[in-house]
Amino acid sequence: MKGFSKNLEFLEPSATLAINQLAQQKRAAGEDVVNLSTGEPDFATPRIAAEAGIRAIQQGKTHYPPNSGILDLRAAAARHFSLLSGGRPVNADSIVVSSGAKHSIFNACFTLFGPGDKVLIPAPYWVSYPHIVHFARAQPVPVPGAVEWSLKVGVEDLEQARDSSTKGMILCSPSNPTGAVYTRAELRAMVEWAAKHQIWVIADEIYRRIHYGTGPAPSVLDLPDELLDRVVMVSGVSKTYAMTGWRIGLAIAPIHVAKAMAAVQSHMTSGACHPAQWAAAEAFSDDRVEQDVARMVEEFRARRDIVESHFRAQLPGVEFVDPVGAFYFFFRVDHLFSDEMTGATVFCELLLAKEGVALVPGEAFGDKRWVRLSYAAAEADIRRALERITRFMLGG
Repeated sequence: MKGFSKNLEFLEPSATLAINQLAQQKRAAGEDVVNLSTGEPDFATPRIAAEAGIRAIQQGKTHYPPNSGILDLRAAAARHFSLLSGGRPVNADSIVVSSGAKHSIFNACFTLFGPGDKVLIPAPYWVSYPHIVHFARAQPVPVPGAVEWSLKVGVEDLEQARDSSTKGMILCSPSNPTGAVYTRAELRAMVEWAAKHQIWVIADEIYRRIHYGTGPAPSVLDLPDELLDRVVMVSGVSKTYAMTGWRIGLAIAPIHVAKAMAAVQSHMTSGACHPAQWAAAEAFSDDRVEQDVARMVEEFRARRDIVESHFRAQLPGVEFVDPVGAFYFFFRVDHLFSDEMTGATVFCELLLAKEGVALVPGEAFGDKRWVRLSYAAAEADIRRALERITRFMLGG
């Protein structure tokens, strides 16, 4: 960006946020737009968690919180993630609470990487990963996933991309944007490979609970302790508990790394929103909230099934990733490319202009052949959007 510091040399606005904003503007202007671009649950925050936040405000818990997070939240999160992984010990002192999972990823990258370091990022990737790595003055290295393997990567792919400057990798499972999920064996193989080469692993598991298999999705916390010496797990309450606006994320890291991340945060934002931390603590600790989580996951599953069934019946030649987690449907559009439609961005622009459906182009995720649809929307809106997408893709 001209006229600014080199810190912004690689900066581009978030494509997902930009498209969501454009869709909202069109709606406000009276246009009939179905917005399936946003990565945000359309459910209300569970009442019990919301009331805990309200009580915190009423009780005057509105001053600066501890920089690393209130103990009640860190202890509740430690118990929660311990139970999710079969009772493995999780130390509350290894947890740093931040203003959203994105902030946690920034803290980890800024703490672990610097000039000259390379960070492997399986592609397609969440739009912010490369930018955050650039902010740390490190170099993001996309590692393309295999189409026949739900666009996931394996040890062979990572090894081919590795060199002596490789210091880390960022892994997202369940994946944004594809919905693919790595098995426990796949995670173990990659973490073992990383440990062998002294490579840090940042595991973004913000969608772990939104999983259509048995129980939560496999996690790095399911692995033996000896493999976690160079692993930072990132999570939060945004997706699982429909608490995106509360802005609470967290990282679980080796204690010396957690202390360093907390020190970085102390000079940036200090502690995350105080009453929001009490709401998050309630979400992690009250069993009644789990009923809300189960209901939301089942609704996401039903919506996923609607999208998949429609594509199989109405667009049988269109390739897509079978989503096993999260709430995204990633489908391929490069068979439609022409002199006019040169990539997924143009596809999405034309779809929005002609049919009033907002999706996110694959360029935002490092692959212009694909498009991301979010089914975190009402069923009626999803069905309307699918009809319009089909008409557009079939040239109707």
